Amino acid sequence: MKLACYRSCKENRFALVVGDRLLDLADAHAIARRAGVRLSLGAMPSDPIAFLRLGDAAMDDARTLVEQAASLDFSEASLALSDAELTAPIPHPSSLRDGYAFRQHVEAARRNRGLPMIPEFDEIPIFYFSNHHAVTGPGDVHVLWRHCEQLDFELECAVVIGKEGRNIPAERADEFIAGYMVMNDWSARALQMQEMKLNLGPAKGKDFATSLGPFLVTRDELASRRIESPFGERYDLAMIARINGEEVSRGNLRDMHWTFAQIIERASYGVTLYPGDVIGSGTCGTGCLLELNGSKVFDPPRWLAPGDVVECEIELLGTLKNRIVLDAD
Repeated sequence: MKLACYRSCKENRFALVVGDRLLDLADAHAIARRAGVRLSLGAMPSDPIAFLRLGDAAMDDARTLVEQAASLDFSEASLALSDAELTAPIPHPSSLRDGYAFRQHVEAARRNRGLPMIPEFDEIPIFYFSNHHAVTGPGDVHVLWRHCEQLDFELECAVVIGKEGRNIPAERADEFIAGYMVMNDWSARALQMQEMKLNLGPAKGKDFATSLGPFLVTRDELASRRIESPFGERYDLAMIARINGEEVSRGNLRDMHWTFAQIIERASYGVTLYPGDVIGSGTCGTGCLLELNGSKVFDPPRWLAPGDVVECEIELLGTLKNRIVLDAD
C-alpha cells in the first residue's frame, strides 16, 4: 500500500493513495462499514500514529478499503492527489533517529577532510537523534540566515516503526517496519562544523528541518525489488537528487552497508521502539553538496540558497520536492 497525510481544515489526516486520488482512511472506513463490508475495526483513526498503534487490524482494514475502491462509492471520502496539500506521512514522529549506513558517503566525507576511513564504521551501525518536532513534508522549508551559511541537502531513505519492540534481533527487525519513505536531512554546514569541534552534535546544524514524504510505502509494495540477506532486507531502488531541475546526485538504496534491520537491532538495544518512530538511513553516496564539493564535482563549492528547489527521489517511493524560504529573524 501507499499512504499519505494531507491537510484538511487545519488537521492532518491519513489517507490511502489509490491511483491519482487520495482516499481518506477514516471517512472511507465509515462508508465501507455502512455498506456492510466486513472490517476488523469499529472505526478508523485519522491520525497516522494512532493508525500504526492499531497494528495488523488497521493495516488489514486499509487493504480491504483498497480492494473495495473499485466497487464502492467513495466519492465523499476522496480527493484528487493533485488538489491535496500533502504533509509528511508521519507529521509528528514519536522520535527521529538518523543513521550513517552508506560506506561511500562516509569514506568520501573523511577523505575530503584528509582523514582515513575509520575502522569503527564496520563495528556498529551508528546513529544520532534529530528534532522530531521540526519535521516538514513537501513544500516550503523555512530557514534563517545562519542556516544559509553552507546550506545543504542530504538524500536519504527512512523507515517508520510499525509496532512496539525492545531488544529486537536483526533477523526479525524487518517485521517491525511499517513502511519506507524519502527523507531529506537538511544541514547547515557552517553551524554543524563549528559545534562538532567540541565533539558533540550535530545539533543546531541539523535541528531546524527534516523533510519526509511524499508517501509512506509498505514493504509488500517493494517486494519485486527486495534483496534478501542474512542481515535484513535490502532494496534495489535508485536514489536521485536535483537542484532547480538539475540532477546532482545518484545512488541506490541497495548500497547501504548496514541494513535497516541492523540499525533497528542497535537502536532497540535496552530501549523500546514505538509505532511512529522514524529512522533514517544516512546519506547515500554523492547524496549531499558537502561530499560533492569536497570531491571537486563543484569547484568553486556550491551551496543552497533561498529560492532553490530541491527534489529527492527514490524509485517506487516518490519524489520529495521542497523550496527554500528565508525567514526574518
